[in-house]
This record gives sequence, structure tokens and C-alpha cells, in this order.
Amino acid sequence: MALHKLHVDDFYDDSFSLIAIHCSLEDYRLAYLLNKHLNISLVRKPQDLDYKYFAATYSIFEWEDEKQHTTWNLVSNICKREEDGLQSSGSLFNTSNTILKTYHLLPEFKNVDYLIKVMNEDQSFDEKQILDTLQSIPQLVTSYNIDVEHIKSKDNLIF
Repeated sequence: MALHKLHVDDFYDDSFSLIAIHCSLEDYRLAYLLNKHLNISLVRKPQDLDYKYFAATYSIFEWEDEKQHTTWNLVSNICKREEDGLQSSGSLFNTSNTILKTYHLLPEFKNVDYLIKVMNEDQSFDEKQILDTLQSIPQLVTSYNIDVEHIKSKDNLIF
């Protein structure tokens, strides 16, 4: 009997741009500023991204530009959750011990707060102009392009 193999890597296309954003804004406030300055219409998706078996959820905003055949995604890179900590059974007092755990969508970029993923089929995307516009927003600390080829956890960017 013949053995057929299907390589999933053949179907995954890296034709997207990834921009890192450093800022201390809430996700909805950042989406508002991006909509205002970039003339886009990001809308929060009804369901957040769930990774690590429901331990971490990341907010995601999306806009599909029908004219340019472009899909924009704004996704949070940080998820902070309170979890119950280990408690000693020999404790005299009954205290609840909670730990604040931090998860990252892209663990190799722990300092990045948000990511903008722009998927464009015909590669007519002016990345320099977008970065210049982002740098002009006073509430953002910095923004820069991330080389997608060197990301180890790029599977987390499939949504």
C-alpha cells in the first residue's frame, strides 16, 4: 500500500508584515488611536485568542480592507492572570495566596505590548509610511518592524 504524506508547511504562507508596539495603553484605547491616525476600522473580535489550554487569552481586533485586499490584526502580546499559589498545610492563619502570572503570545518578544499583523496578498503595503505614522502618535513609546523569518513561535500568529 502506498504511503501519502501531507506537509502542512507547504500551505502556510509567510506573506504578512508584523509590527511591534511598546505602550502602556489599554487595548481599546490603542485600537481607537490606530483607527484615527491610520484611517482604518479595527473592531474587537467576539472571542479572544486562547492559547496554552485556556491559561492565556489575548485580545484581538480585526479589520478587512476590501479595496486593498488587506487584513489588519491588532493583538495583545501580554496576558496577566491571577492564579492560586501553593499554600502550606501547616499554616496558622487561613490566608489565600494568589500569584500574578504573565504569559506572552510571542515569548521571544517579552517587552512588546501589542502586535500589528498585516496580511496583504499582492504585497502593495507601504510599511515605512505606517511606521512613520505610528511614531507620530504621542501615546506610543516606540514601534518597529519584526522579521517574521526569525520568529520561533510564529504558529501563534495564525488566527
